[in-house]
Amino acid sequence: REFYTSPMDLILWRHAEAEEGKADLERELTAKGRKQAVRVAEWLQQRLPAQYAVIASPAARAQQTAQALGGRFKTDKSIAPGASVSALLAAAQWPDHKGTAILVGHQPDLGRAAAYLVAGSRTESWSLKKGGLWWITNRIRDDENQVVVRAVVSPDLL
Repeated sequence: REFYTSPMDLILWRHAEAEEGKADLERELTAKGRKQAVRVAEWLQQRLPAQYAVIASPAARAQQTAQALGGRFKTDKSIAPGASVSALLAAAQWPDHKGTAILVGHQPDLGRAAAYLVAGSRTESWSLKKGGLWWITNRIRDDENQVVVRAVVSPDLL
């Protein structure tokens, strides 16, 4: 008989395309970036449960990407550009959070977190397109911790 506990869903959402030429944390989304964020937010809204937590980097581009979902979100300085995998996972309370957590952050940070969670790599960084996301689930079956990729989404495919 299979033993199953409720999963945690973690969505690693990279900020959409941002302008150049400003201080890093002040860079805002371009017109294309705003469209990317809205497209991905619409896709998410059709699939998210009623309750979820959104945690965003303090960078303007991440804040604007998170705002595209239309709900409240928390800003966490620990996931600013250059965040470690452990800081990202701690911000999301992985794997102990019950429900869904969305981290809106940066490359290569999110790519390192995806590589660690899915493949156990502490050195690789997988590429995540601007505005794209990885949706990952953690579950325990038969006393074994499992990580399952539910979706990988790129805004240019929506």
